[in-house]
Amino acid sequence: MMFALFMVVVLFVTGSIWLLDKLVLRKNRAPNSPDPMLVEYSKSFFPVILAVFLIRSFIAEPFKIPSGSMIPTLQIGDFILVNKFTYGLRVPILNSTFIETSHPKRGDVFVFHYPPDPSIDYIKRVVGLPGDKILYQDKQLYINGQKLDMAYIDDYSYESAGLNQVHAKRFEEQLGDVTHDLLIEENSMSREGAFEVPEGHYFAMGDNRDNSRDSRYWGFVPEQNLVGKAFFIWWNFDQLKRIGTSIH
Repeated sequence: MMFALFMVVVLFVTGSIWLLDKLVLRKNRAPNSPDPMLVEYSKSFFPVILAVFLIRSFIAEPFKIPSGSMIPTLQIGDFILVNKFTYGLRVPILNSTFIETSHPKRGDVFVFHYPPDPSIDYIKRVVGLPGDKILYQDKQLYINGQKLDMAYIDDYSYESAGLNQVHAKRFEEQLGDVTHDLLIEENSMSREGAFEVPEGHYFAMGDNRDNSRDSRYWGFVPEQNLVGKAFFIWWNFDQLKRIGTSIH
């Protein structure tokens, strides 16, 4: 959000200088005289910044994964692309929808402004839709009274941010039309509870179920906080084989 605000300010300044020169200042300069440096820079940067701003605001925006809450789907250090028009076109900074396209579906991996502090962006998986009743108990997920089956895949180890080795079990789960992997640590404690998703909100959880601060802790994701749907890993400095991986 802060970067979008910064880009708007830079666009306004460079665009104003370019327009002022075109309408007023150029007429007072001698013919064939070079443009002042400030005008030259503004003319050069304005179209580039405008193109970047439009792409980031309405087509796709890059993000970097800073934590392990979405392991094994997303790894720390993944650089991802987020589709900005899947959930509708939104006014930059204000984030209000002016063209509706669709709404988050169960199983989507989505980016949103963290409800307690909208200046921070979070990425989680959509588990609950408006009106759903969610129960998480004994490391099992229930949606509207139905238990979601988990199929064991294998044992899974990874290095946490504190450089500790974490041992978990990897399971496969079906959420809506999406089949995805998740991690469970049998001997760890995680937040349990029953939740009813209000209208215009979503219930989000991390795939690393025992190491994710999500809707179980801070509540629901409002519609107006949506940023977009994650769909592609375009870079990872430590794991080059992940480049080009689709997110589902």
